[in-house]
Amino acid sequence: MQSWQEPRNRERIYHDPLHGAIVLNGRDPAEALLIHLIDTPAFQRLRRIRQLGPASLTFHGAETSRFTHSLGVLEIARRAFDRVAKDYAQLQSYRVVVLCAALLHDIGHGPFSHTCEEIFGCDHEHWTKRILIESEPIRECLDRFDPDLLPQIQQVHRKQHPVPLVWQLVTSQLDCDRIDYLMRDSYFSGASYGRLDLDRILLALRFEPVTQQMVVAQKGMAAIEHYLLVRHFMYAQVYNHSKNLAATWILSGAFRRAKELLPQGKLWADPNMAAWLSEDCNEISLQQYLAADDGVFLYHLQQWQSADDPLLADLCRRFVDRDLLKAWDISRLGDSKQQALLQEARQKLDYLGFAPDYYAGICKTVSRGYTLYQKGINLLTDSGLQEISERSPLVRTLTQPWQRSWLLYPRQLNLGELVQSVSS
Repeated sequence: MQSWQEPRNRERIYHDPLHGAIVLNGRDPAEALLIHLIDTPAFQRLRRIRQLGPASLTFHGAETSRFTHSLGVLEIARRAFDRVAKDYAQLQSYRVVVLCAALLHDIGHGPFSHTCEEIFGCDHEHWTKRILIESEPIRECLDRFDPDLLPQIQQVHRKQHPVPLVWQLVTSQLDCDRIDYLMRDSYFSGASYGRLDLDRILLALRFEPVTQQMVVAQKGMAAIEHYLLVRHFMYAQVYNHSKNLAATWILSGAFRRAKELLPQGKLWADPNMAAWLSEDCNEISLQQYLAADDGVFLYHLQQWQSADDPLLADLCRRFVDRDLLKAWDISRLGDSKQQALLQEARQKLDYLGFAPDYYAGICKTVSRGYTLYQKGINLLTDSGLQEISERSPLVRTLTQPWQRSWLLYPRQLNLGELVQSVSS
């Protein structure tokens, strides 16, 4: 391996649609390390993991990867840290920790990103920890730079670093991860209301030397209010879009059926896919986890369209061809009314020859634009630190949870008859 000061290419440039040219200087030891980490197989795998899972079935431009997002988080973290640290020499030694933690924060994501966690119960943070420890190329890079670097990165990911600003830049209510994914997901989904004023947000960040935490200058409150409002709209209109719920439902149903068929010897799957279907995905081998990506899972879904089991074949066809379930907003109905509606739908589907549990269900979403997660966002005011919701009526409003309920059903079900039967 090349020395840290002289990687194979002394300068690495990534042209990003949001941040422009992300330039890593190979003569800088910390940035040389980043180049080596990016070139590891485990990190390159993120090119094959879509940032928004199956959301491209709803927003056709939403095909960006965890790789591009991770580079974006790195770039924002670098800008934020370098600006804050220029006035505090004691922070400079933490630069490499912040940058590595930002770059590697999502390396544990599985196929279809968060959707994979919903379906299989895997935990990407658990896998991030395992990959950093067990992946030899990554571990070699980190240990060769500094044997104490990995424990410090783990402190950041666990929100336990002794200098709160170090972990707050990576994982907090106002972190570089959230800023990038809101900007990136808005851009690629076409949701223009998701545009953030990144410059104003970064200019508002401060280091409070007494508590050693990240705070926001009072004059930057409007930029933070806008950021939180954008987050509210993105969850309401993009992340929790009814078509996303329908796509996830079909995808989950396909893998659920595959899990039922595999132990019966009625399903073909390669050894890695078989491990995902038959074992706890948090306990499978590192090789089996890293061998899984969107392409591998999609290949199996395509192959299973020809399965002998008609239920699995139809679920896979529906996902591949985007023949999704319909979604009806039933949020206005009470829980008992919703359940009565679901039972009636399933009875009618059973009569029509559908497997009721697979083709009808209720999906609930709960979102709020702001919480006091990790002590919230603190403003630096003339009277000291103050939590932002105490100063902003808008942010106080965003702390209220918003729940919605959707009935998912196939288009073959006559919704008019369903409503009439339940109402009578």
